[in-house]
Amino acid sequence: MKVDIWSDVVCPWCAIGRARFTAALADFPHRDEVQVRWHSFELNPRAPRELPEPLAEHLAAKYGVSVEQAHGMHRNMTEVAAADGLDFHFERARSGNTFDAHRLLHHALETGGPRLQDRLKERFFQAYLTDGEPIGDPETLVWVAAEVGLDADDSRAVLESDRYADAVRADELQASRYGITGVPFFVVDEKYGVSGAQPAAALRQVLDTAWAEANPLTLLTPSGVRSNEGGACADGSCAI
Repeated sequence: MKVDIWSDVVCPWCAIGRARFTAALADFPHRDEVQVRWHSFELNPRAPRELPEPLAEHLAAKYGVSVEQAHGMHRNMTEVAAADGLDFHFERARSGNTFDAHRLLHHALETGGPRLQDRLKERFFQAYLTDGEPIGDPETLVWVAAEVGLDADDSRAVLESDRYADAVRADELQASRYGITGVPFFVVDEKYGVSGAQPAAALRQVLDTAWAEANPLTLLTPSGVRSNEGGACADGSCAI
């Protein structure tokens, strides 16, 4: 089974969505047969390497609310994240352009496969939402990537070139074709689309549905045995 997830590393709902999907997957009996791949989606592709103003001020200007209201939005989001085991600190956040982070996520996928890519995705979320690292700074990205096992010199070489730029743009083009306008967005087996950080139970239901459809159960009747001779309990038919 394939699960493709579009998200941005500065998206708090994407971090929550990852936590909830991880919980759903942990309870899924066929989890070892699920391949998860992260795809690029830039919430603000025109952002500078680092925003010049604090995040709350940027949010207030973007949505036409007061700075205090923006802080309230952050407090609410922090409470939601805490329920999923995440520790957000928006007062530390140093947002900026995420194109290079997405390029390194493609590098991680090519270098170490989906598991390494997922570890890097989680670490980028932590770096931005918890630790307050400047997510658009190349050197920051290099040492964060090194923490999950990527070679620092290789990562630096990637960022000094245009490698994986086409892969990022291809992801974003595919998102446009799917009609994705917000993230996180989950696509299961290229058939089922799920928008938003849905509860783990809902994501588990999607996994169950997709698995059952891809692996239908065939009921076999042994030769010479009529279907009503096998013996089976139905609701109310057996004393227990």
